Amino acid sequence: MLAPIQSRSVWSQVLTTFELIFHQAVRNVRKNHGNALIGLMLNIAQTVMLVAVFMLIFMFAGMRAAAIRGDTLIYLMSGVFLFMAHVKVIGAVSGADGPTSSMMKHQPMNTIIAIGGAALAELYIQVLTVFVILFFYHVLWTPVEIYMPIAAFGMLLAVWFSGLAIGVVLYAIKPWLPGASRLLTMLITRLNMVASGKFFLANSLPEAYLHYFMWNPLFQAIDQARGFAFINYNPMHTWALYPVYFGLVVLVLGMMGEFVTRRAASISWSAKH
Repeated sequence: MLAPIQSRSVWSQVLTTFELIFHQAVRNVRKNHGNALIGLMLNIAQTVMLVAVFMLIFMFAGMRAAAIRGDTLIYLMSGVFLFMAHVKVIGAVSGADGPTSSMMKHQPMNTIIAIGGAALAELYIQVLTVFVILFFYHVLWTPVEIYMPIAAFGMLLAVWFSGLAIGVVLYAIKPWLPGASRLLTMLITRLNMVASGKFFLANSLPEAYLHYFMWNPLFQAIDQARGFAFINYNPMHTWALYPVYFGLVVLVLGMMGEFVTRRAASISWSAKH
């Protein structure tokens, strides 16, 4: 005898989706390395190496005078942390399981869970990396002093959200143009090495060059984060909510594209990947 189909409330479906996203995030954290601690250590090493390289560039290029008066390493880390969170979530979301992947054959798995799991896993790794590095820097080197730590952490969440939105757009076009999606992901990462403003402040840029960077949510977030991290820096050209509004607009466009892609999904697309 067939059991009657029981309809679930909207809240029940939402809670089930969040639970599945959490489990998918755990799977993504352990996907590259069976031991999640190893994956975390590799991400920490990558972030520390990036900070060290930028510190060497600052020292040999004589750029330390361009930084904010205060801890130069905090100045660099405020840029590197946000840069890593932004580009990492773009790569994770754009590379999530697509509508024709084998994981989609398992109900109730869907593309929203795949996207949410990839984004949440990357947020977990990046936030843990930030706290671990700052903890050891505070204990082993010098006390960490951040003017407004909660607001600075909010900018990390803002660039993660804007990166998630950009990743959804790339995720939506990947089944149609997989090569173009990978190229754009790499291009955004390379472009943000300069356009993110890790090396300079918006207040120090001439007006003639400022508009080349203002479109970038990462540039605005890093400049605002330094205003929250240092008491003697007041951002005058950037806006803290810009990455959020940018992310909302791009996310809507990305979800519309993802819906069209999911409706047109064909098993033959898997041969393109």
